[in-house]
Formats: sequence, C-alpha cells, structure tokens
Amino acid sequence: MSKKITIAIDAMGGENSPRKTIEGVSIFIKKNISNEDFLLNIYGDEKKINYELSKFKIPNNLIKVIHTDSVISDEETPLTAIKNSKNTSMWSSIKSQVDGVSDISLSAGNTGVLLVISRMILKMMPKVSKPALAGLWPNRNSMNVVLDLGANIECNDTNLVDFAELGSALYKSLFPNEKPLVSLLNIGSEEIKGTETLKKAYQKLSSLSNEKKFLFKGYLEGNEIMKGETNVIVTDGFTGNIALKTAEGTAKFITENLKDTLKKNLFTKISLIFSYFALKNFKQRLDPRKYNGAIFLGLNGPVVKSHGATDSLGFYYSLDLCYKIVKGKFMEQIKNNLSHLESD
Repeated sequence: MSKKITIAIDAMGGENSPRKTIEGVSIFIKKNISNEDFLLNIYGDEKKINYELSKFKIPNNLIKVIHTDSVISDEETPLTAIKNSKNTSMWSSIKSQVDGVSDISLSAGNTGVLLVISRMILKMMPKVSKPALAGLWPNRNSMNVVLDLGANIECNDTNLVDFAELGSALYKSLFPNEKPLVSLLNIGSEEIKGTETLKKAYQKLSSLSNEKKFLFKGYLEGNEIMKGETNVIVTDGFTGNIALKTAEGTAKFITENLKDTLKKNLFTKISLIFSYFALKNFKQRLDPRKYNGAIFLGLNGPVVKSHGATDSLGFYYSLDLCYKIVKGKFMEQIKNNLSHLESD
C-alpha cells in the first residue's frame, strides 16, 4: 500500500476560521472521497474544530485533529509572533513536516509571519539564494506559474535563475504532461532592453535551457502574460506584486462593468437571458477563488498560503493545490531541476 499524501492545515488562520477552513475541508473530501489516498492533519482549537466538523459527515480515517493552545493574529508582526508562536496552529502545522508527519503545510494566516516561521523551521534548500512566492494565473491555453509575487523586493540575476528553476519544478508537478516555458518579465522583448540584472539572467537561462528541465523563451512584456505562449513567468517581488494587484483590479473592473452594463435597461436585460451560459463561464474563468493559494518555494518543504479573506470554496482550491503539489512529487522535481545542486 502506497503512503498517503498528508497535508497539515492551520485551521485557525484567516478570517472566519475555523468555520471556513473546515467547510473547505468538507468540500475537498467530498470531491476526493473515492481516492482515500490522503490524510488531513488539522491543527488548532480542538473544541472549535470538532464543533465545525460535526456539521459534516467526514470519515475519521481521512482526518486527524491536533490541539494547539494559541493562534497568530493578523495584526502581529513577525518579530512579536515568533516570540510566542511555538504552540500555535501555524507553527505546529509547519513543524509537522520536520517531524515527518506531513508532506505540505497550508495556512490562511498572517503572510509575513508565515514566511518567517516557514523559513525558520524548514530552512532554505542548499545553495538556493532566496525563497520566492509563486502564484497561479490563468492564460488563454492553460495556467501560468508567476514568481516572485512579493517575498523579495530586490533580486539579482542569481535569484531570478533560481526562481526560474523553482517555478519550472512547480509547473511540472502540477501539469506533468506539459513542458515548462520560462520567460523573464521585461519592458520589451528585445535582448538589448531591460536592466543589467535581467540581461545577466537572460544569458544564464539561455545556457540552462534544455528539454529535460525547461525551455527559455526570452523576455515577455506585461501585455503578453495571458497569451499562453509561456507558462513560467519570472520577475522580482516588487514588479511581481504590482503585476498581481493590477491583474486582480483589472479582472474586478471588467466583471463589475459588464454586470452594470447588462442591467442598464430592458434591452440589455433581455440580452442577458440569451447570453447567460456564456457569461456564467466567463465569470467562473475570472473567479479569483479558483486560483487561491500562493506557494513558498526554495524551502526544504512546501508551504501554501491561502488568501486570508477567501471563503470556504477558495480555501478548498488552496487545499486541492496542496494535494496536487505532493501528488506531482514537487520536492523531487526541484531536486532534479536545480542544476547548481548537482555539482560540488
């Protein structure tokens, strides 16, 4: 019998928890009940968690509740949280990887604290210079892995090369039948454009490009992110976070304006009837909950950050992401992908 995929869940992090986290757990189990190849270790206030679990029919062999006495609040800074974090649901869920009882950790809690604690407990992978925060964005053909989304404001060329290799490993674990196509986000597609850091990274990635790991496609402009001609997009955390917030705002602007336009008068309301299913598909495609879950890369264990304000459906998608990451042998993909770990 093969080993079960074991996911450690911080049930107390984020808004409306543990209600939303347990509802998300119930959705995940309902959709994967036939597999039974997973175990969910749920960390937090046992009494509150069990109360929420009592609302659903969840087989006992698929979950395990581990009590913790305290919770890290969203208002705490990394410095103050670290001093009092050792018996929190967040700390315990991450430490479970070091203890060998979990394969991956998931939290909707404080992002800054989660990153610091994850790095403190799991440590950086050998020779990986900095951790990166990666996210999934839809494109015309499938999905993009985009990194860094804010973990590192300043990056050098070595950092960007690391991010490319880490992002490619993540893409291969999630989409095993597709080839990672890497691009550097830049102000133009010509080789002469961009900063010296980008130019150095361009040269290094060109030499590392091969069929086994990833194919380097060169520079990519911001208006081409959604085209689907590339699927691993690399940038520094400052630029990546701006791109992320711009994309989120644009998607919200489009959906809200489309909704207002279609309800403007009697004729537009009638047209809504005939285009209902097309508009429904359009709305689902842009639903941010489907892409919930940012992944910390470069550590000796995977950690997924769910948006703190998401609902139970959004939390389900981040939990499903955890399942796919482990099932796709993500850590093994990283070790195979990081060429600079093969020597020395």
